[in-house]
Amino acid sequence: MISITEEIAVPSPPQRVWEVISDPSAVVSCIGGAELGPSHDDGSFDGTLAIRFGGIRVEFAARVALDLDEPAREGRLTARGADGQGATRFSAGATFRVVEGEIPGTALVFCDGEIRLNGKLAKLIESGAGMVVSRMTKEFTEQLVQLCAGPSEPLTAAATERLAAASAASVTTTSTEPRTSAAPGPHAVAPADGRPPAPRPPTGLLARLRAWWTGRWSRRRQGQPPQAPHPSADTSGEALGQGGRR
Repeated sequence: MISITEEIAVPSPPQRVWEVISDPSAVVSCIGGAELGPSHDDGSFDGTLAIRFGGIRVEFAARVALDLDEPAREGRLTARGADGQGATRFSAGATFRVVEGEIPGTALVFCDGEIRLNGKLAKLIESGAGMVVSRMTKEFTEQLVQLCAGPSEPLTAAATERLAAASAASVTTTSTEPRTSAAPGPHAVAPADGRPPAPRPPTGLLARLRAWWTGRWSRRRQGQPPQAPHPSADTSGEALGQGGRR
């Protein structure tokens, strides 16, 4: 299974972005290698998408259904299909929504989707999914921004910089594994009794000296005699090196 999470910043009003993102023909025009086919009585439509994975070009044909919630600017897309030779079948589902951006007159597009593959090319496609999705998202974003551009008031220089920063921080996450919780970081170990993890002792010569100096100053304030730092592999090594030069 391939999981995809995207966040795209667009310098156009949410209503304009929704008009584009909810129009299948407009969306298809933003995707290289995609073509829109005839529609059916139930509202679904046919589509094809050609994608290159390494040195292999695979063309998929799918039946696509689109459900839209106009007031909320939300939608859900489902698709089922197979490659041209029928060796690999897939089913996909995605939800998307358009919201107001932090800067007035801009929008954010959020999309979460999953693709399930079965058949001969499943492993090949999953192994190259990250790179392919990243490239397609970049191309789609560029085309979407151009298509949504209209005669709206131009952004100020400061707003343009903030939007550029938001675009640079846009999230594109692709995973071919089930989602799991994050493991503890390298500086903390969670005890079995559920207590908060204790910090690891300082490592490195500078860190040990800093810890010794902090303890020494604390003992002086409490009226206790200072203690000399314990020798370590690093300090003893330096002493030997200096002793050899004397």
